[in-house]
Amino acid sequence: MEIKVCGPGCASCEKTEKIVKAAVAAKGIEATILKITDFQEIAQLGIFSTPAVVVDGKVKSVGNIPKQSDVEKWIS
Repeated sequence: MEIKVCGPGCASCEKTEKIVKAAVAAKGIEATILKITDFQEIAQLGIFSTPAVVVDGKVKSVGNIPKQSDVEKWIS
């Protein structure tokens, strides 16, 4: 599983990354978590508001900090 956390590195993006890591740990699954900070790469994913979360190529969250329970649902 590949999870991308997209954002420039703002506080909201950092919090989102921590939530994603906590969800992966809670579920005990193997996942590659990538931090995408390049705006051109983010835009190519069709994302124009951050933070955003992409799971296996599917955009799951844009422009808000997801709840850990939501992330756990996306990855299970």
